[in-house]
Amino acid sequence: MKTNRQDYQELLGQHGINKLYHFTDRDNLESIIRNGGLYSWADCEAKGITISKPGGGTLSRQLDSRDGLQHYVRVSFVTQHPMMFVAMNEGRISNPVLLEIDPEVVCWDDTLYADRNATKTGARVGGTLDDFKRIHFQSVKARNHFDLDEAEQPFYQAEVLVKNFIPLQYITNIGSFGIPIPSQPQQLQAKAAYTAQITRNTPTAFIFLVDHSASMRCKTRLFGEEITMAEAAARIVNRQINELVLRCIKSNEVRHYYDIAVIGYGETAYSGWNGDLEGRDFVTPEELRDHPYKKLVTREEKRTRKGTVVKEVEKVQWVEARHDGNSTHLHKAFDRARTLLGQWLEQHKGKDCYPPTIIHVTDGEFNGAGKDRVLQQANELKSLFTNDGNVILFNIHFTANKSADEVVCPVDKSELAGNSYAETLFQMSSLLPERYNADIEKYLNDGRQGRHVAMGVNADATTLIKLMDIGTPTNISQNP
Repeated sequence: MKTNRQDYQELLGQHGINKLYHFTDRDNLESIIRNGGLYSWADCEAKGITISKPGGGTLSRQLDSRDGLQHYVRVSFVTQHPMMFVAMNEGRISNPVLLEIDPEVVCWDDTLYADRNATKTGARVGGTLDDFKRIHFQSVKARNHFDLDEAEQPFYQAEVLVKNFIPLQYITNIGSFGIPIPSQPQQLQAKAAYTAQITRNTPTAFIFLVDHSASMRCKTRLFGEEITMAEAAARIVNRQINELVLRCIKSNEVRHYYDIAVIGYGETAYSGWNGDLEGRDFVTPEELRDHPYKKLVTREEKRTRKGTVVKEVEKVQWVEARHDGNSTHLHKAFDRARTLLGQWLEQHKGKDCYPPTIIHVTDGEFNGAGKDRVLQQANELKSLFTNDGNVILFNIHFTANKSADEVVCPVDKSELAGNSYAETLFQMSSLLPERYNADIEKYLNDGRQGRHVAMGVNADATTLIKLMDIGTPTNISQNP
């Protein structure tokens, strides 16, 4: 410990700092636990520890070595670290988790402090109390660096640099990811992510984001009937909600296995529910059963002994078709979804819940905010997590007609053939766990190996229905 430890603790208390953060990928957790804690990348190399998904790239390591910082573990004051999103954009990590670090590491004798990224030009790095006081504590309290003036943004990345190693006991939430912490780390028996059972005690959540812009008035065909794309999207979303409700009915009881929200967006973002549920955000399956908006006779494929036929069926509707938006402000829909998920995750904090799923349906490119901002928002959504896994974000580009350019759940970016809009959706969407491969093969007759990305481009109504089924698994296997 530093001899003036009390001074550091008083400064932390004055600024209300009771935890620090280190981001990593969920795939790295088993190794961190097995090896007893967090090592610097150089110490990992020296000990023969392979980092499955490193947060820093080659340039980052070169700069660390240049400045003699290769043997330090980087710890920050913020949950929305810009470098985490850079690592996501560059594909080094896909399912980030935040490790919460005991601020006592600030007081360790060899710990250093940097008022910004330690390898940036102008960074002031040192191990004294004066160096610690140079941190802009008000800036690190901002929600993200975009909330700061440009001149102040670099100070959002202030760092605490811990020499060599942070033992497990100083990672205060290491037991919150569904992986047991054995007394002998080498005897680890890891639990696979995305295998939590969906129960009333450990529910999950689904959010449907639906584009209501004016272009959704274009005509398409659904089971032989000509309707607007807005009507087709609404019917397909209603169909999936109805299916989710039916899965909760056990002996005439509607069990609360999940919460469901619908967000419509155009110029603004708003609750997509109609009737008695209008204006609500998350609602329960029981509320949905008890408060239908209306019933509609629609056409639907039914399996019979003679094969698949199209029949007229009466279906419950909660969501109305809309195509009155003068803009496609996806950024506002993402903001609303993040607020809802933040509240939901706080309510279920500490539970082994299957992570929430967002399914976004749109017929074209967003506007009103630049690509960088929307990609940042998508990354923020994907970086939210439960003990069991990260939030899953599907982005589906819906088209009026079947297209030869349809690409669904790609395994590799090369499948997009240079389509810039498709590549944007690729970056915005989640990398799916392998447990989804069975459903992808079932619904899409797709046997590609590897991990798929949760997206579709040039998907017609038939494909949209299949993606809805893929995106709403509720019968989770413990042995995927």
